[in-house]
Amino acid sequence: MRRGFTLVEIMIVVAIIALLAAIAIPNLLRARITANESAAQATLKTISTALETYAGANNGLYAGSAQTTDDYLRSMTPPYLNKAYCGQTENGYTIGCTINTGGYTITARPTSCTTSGTRSFQITTGGVLSTDATCTPAG
Repeated sequence: MRRGFTLVEIMIVVAIIALLAAIAIPNLLRARITANESAAQATLKTISTALETYAGANNGLYAGSAQTTDDYLRSMTPPYLNKAYCGQTENGYTIGCTINTGGYTITARPTSCTTSGTRSFQITTGGVLSTDATCTPAG
């Protein structure tokens, strides 16, 4: 007598595995998008905190232009930022900076509206964070 699985039994197991994958994969993608969005908000808050701290120590003036801000804030002792963010991509979001001595606007836009994030974020002078539910990918 032969022992083993019949073709029908193997097909049932494959169907069950496919069903479980169909349920799990969208949930994993949603979790990744949620994590990317949370990381983007945290990055904006980090930059805003650095700029507000700098302004507090410099008579309410913010740190120059976006081209020099990252380097300038990182070169101080102690540094206000530990890495460059403006113009960089962090966790699927591209960070854009508009900074002058009177204020700032920092944006985070997803690199892809289907895999990186579904919302864009912006933080302005004073640390006011806002969300745009319409996805406009960076680029």
